[in-house]
Amino acid sequence: MKSGREADADFSDYVAARQHALLRTAFVLTGERASAEDLLQTALAKTYLSWSRIRDPRAVDAYVRKVMVNEHTSWWRRAWRHQEHSTGQPPDCVGTAAAGSGQADGVGERDAMWSLVRTLAPRQRAAVVLRFYEDMSEAETAQVLGCSIGTVKSQTSRALASLRRQLSEAGATSPAGGS
Repeated sequence: MKSGREADADFSDYVAARQHALLRTAFVLTGERASAEDLLQTALAKTYLSWSRIRDPRAVDAYVRKVMVNEHTSWWRRAWRHQEHSTGQPPDCVGTAAAGSGQADGVGERDAMWSLVRTLAPRQRAAVVLRFYEDMSEAETAQVLGCSIGTVKSQTSRALASLRRQLSEAGATSPAGGS
């Protein structure tokens, strides 16, 4: 068992090494920089309280991600329960970029896609973020979300169907669609 100072130093080293990657994950979950920073800070505070109980150093990232997903879901539920729904609509920029294949078009399409991802239900968004942004397997995603692999598959399937529907309604076609 490490002394308090050694554990604090280990935690500080971990945060220094991983904070940027974890902040990116938090941003993809929340869609806003300030909310992402709040989410990460909350997750790291909860992780710090459990730091001495984390036995496998390789499991720390998964633990922090799980805390972020759970905390974000909790925030979303609290906001929904208090009728604090966002009134903003996703931008109408999907499929409206000027013709061309420049880098700016790709950035606009990526930003539009993440705008659509942010409209997903929290568990669906978490599944998409962990599977496709964090490049986790279905089993790893299930472990982080605390659910079965089948639930990950169904949440991911529903999320992708919703994204396809939204893209279709916006008049866009997926790159795999060939247009």
